[in-house]
Amino acid sequence: MLERAQFRNFDWPLLVAVLLLCAVGVGMIYSATITTIDLADYWIRQLVFIGLGVAVLVIAALFDYRQLQLLAPPAFLLFVGLLIMVLLFGANQGGSVRWISLGGTLVQPTEPGKFLLIIFLAWYLSWFHDEMARLPYLLGALILLLAPLALVYLQPDLGMTITFAFIGGTLILVGGIRLWQIALLIGGGLAMLPFLWGTLQGYMLERIQVFLNPDSNPAASYNVDQALIAVGSGGWLGQGWGLGSQNQLHFLRVRHTDFIFSVIAEELGLIGSALVLMLLFFVIWRLLRIADNARDHFGRLIATGVAALIFFQVLVNVGMNLSLVPVTGLTLPFVSYGGSSLVSMLFAVGLAESVALRHRQRDF
Repeated sequence: MLERAQFRNFDWPLLVAVLLLCAVGVGMIYSATITTIDLADYWIRQLVFIGLGVAVLVIAALFDYRQLQLLAPPAFLLFVGLLIMVLLFGANQGGSVRWISLGGTLVQPTEPGKFLLIIFLAWYLSWFHDEMARLPYLLGALILLLAPLALVYLQPDLGMTITFAFIGGTLILVGGIRLWQIALLIGGGLAMLPFLWGTLQGYMLERIQVFLNPDSNPAASYNVDQALIAVGSGGWLGQGWGLGSQNQLHFLRVRHTDFIFSVIAEELGLIGSALVLMLLFFVIWRLLRIADNARDHFGRLIATGVAALIFFQVLVNVGMNLSLVPVTGLTLPFVSYGGSSLVSMLFAVGLAESVALRHRQRDF
């Protein structure tokens, strides 16, 4: 049981920032969907997801994260097993096999898999922390990481594959490896690029081609073009909440999920967009602060993994709204509509709070 004094270590600024982002998300989802009959109640659904997610966050924070070390290996095996089942028996949706039917409900294992991967690699890298300078242990981490990467890539899901690679790579880099090992990893990655390029499937190549040359496929680049128009028309202060032309006239598609940042930029302007980004990076900073103050390697790596995940999704989502990276379908954390993504993100923050609650002493 936690002592009352330990609750002083709870990171309240982190929780407040996350809840503010969730509130911004509800407001922008309302603006993006209220004029569409089929989507008009999505902001209410998001409120329900927030309530559920906050409950999950509190439960995760009260749970002693150190107990997860016992569950990490079997949970990782379960995750890999589910990915194999998806490959063999998964449901085909839009040309991709990313879901498996469990009790009549389609489930995408990669969403919880992000956090299972963080927990497993945190366990492996902390368990063998003193041995990571030796090449066999580094190779072991890479082989274990490559297993889910290959299975997700075969679905095919390039965006999630890159996400897993970024999370895993970040944890390995901070897990105690040496500079020569980092150089070896970079060299190996560069050497594999030609092989990986030859395995890219049609939709992957199309997205890269559209990113490099939007005029090559105007239909595929339509939403990115509309997003850029929305961002550009926002100016300093925006057109006003609920008054964005690209948003309200439905020129902007999937505006409540992948392209919600364009809605923010159009209606709240550069200043509003900057404030949202500042909140997101404040969350990342608080997570890294928790990692820095963690009492053990396992807790430090968990908090670092959560920070890496949120940073990567922010970078990619905002980047694709500004046509700086290819479209991947990653949502804006805590802001975009979606129950599974929101609840899982709040669960991840709860894990980091669990690490914060168990500091040796309060950090001033």
